[in-house]
Amino acid sequence: MITFVDPQWLFGLSAVVLAVLMLVFSAWRRRWLLRRFVGEPSGTSELCAGSDLRRWVKGTCVCLSVGAVAIALARPATDPKPQKVERSGRDLVVLLDVSRSMLATDLRPSRLERAKLIIRDLLDAARGDRVAVIAFAGSTVIRCPLTTDYSFARLTLESITPETVTKGGTLIGDAIRAALEDVFIEGDDRYRDILLITDGEDHESDPLQAARAAGARGIRIIAVGLGSELQGATIPVDPRLDGDAGTAGVLTYQGSEVQTRMDTKSLRDIAEASRDGVFLNVGTGTIQMDKVYRTLVERAERRELDSTEQVKYTELFQFAIGAAILLLAMESIISERRRRGSTQLDR
Repeated sequence: MITFVDPQWLFGLSAVVLAVLMLVFSAWRRRWLLRRFVGEPSGTSELCAGSDLRRWVKGTCVCLSVGAVAIALARPATDPKPQKVERSGRDLVVLLDVSRSMLATDLRPSRLERAKLIIRDLLDAARGDRVAVIAFAGSTVIRCPLTTDYSFARLTLESITPETVTKGGTLIGDAIRAALEDVFIEGDDRYRDILLITDGEDHESDPLQAARAAGARGIRIIAVGLGSELQGATIPVDPRLDGDAGTAGVLTYQGSEVQTRMDTKSLRDIAEASRDGVFLNVGTGTIQMDKVYRTLVERAERRELDSTEQVKYTELFQFAIGAAILLLAMESIISERRRRGSTQLDR
């Protein structure tokens, strides 16, 4: 028994009816014009007999080829077989630092925008893993719960700014604890990762203790460090957040420009305190997050997330495509003109 996987394309067969009507109208109009030119019906029949037959054959080939294409698009199939499809993956929570220091421009256009670009590359490479996004500064906000809807994750990512978190400061430890307590609630922690993207500056939130708690549960932390490690960078003033706290366009404190540097040691310690943790020192350079994802996440141990039963068919669309090509080839080699020495059948 033959069925169609995409039966809506069968409406394309209506184009065959339209093509037939156009063919009939074209033949009628050609005879009508020729009759006006010749003036005698018998002469018209004699002139049109051979060419009309060829035109009808060519038109029929075109009409049938259109129908064959419509049938191919509807994907005819047979021999249905139910199959169980299992989806496996890991859970990944992205901790994005949106504190004021992430507005520094030692990475162009800023540390924060570069961090968001890294996350976009990650979402482009993700395959089946559930991803959550947490923005943090002096407090934490879960912007996207664990999901495989990467389009939704990208949408929430675009809306993240320093204003997303109302409280200033940088509390990395609290962000890690929010991932452990509010996102990783149930399930096997062996299949879970935390991707921490920050410059590493922290205001006494004890991130090392939080990282050890993650390691005790078997959760890995991948720390991505952004920003200049030695030279440091100034922080641009944002009038919406700073008011008159800056001069010459940069943030100042007690008359001196505030300098922000990546804290390499803290980030390395945080990563090493977790299970198989990794520290990626991006600094003021670049990172190919898609390759990092494939190396660290995609190839890591995965668990079954869910399973569904699907029906697999043996598809036959290739035969319809072949028929369409053959019919168009026949149409192209048939000439409308009568050859010299043609037989009585041609006339």
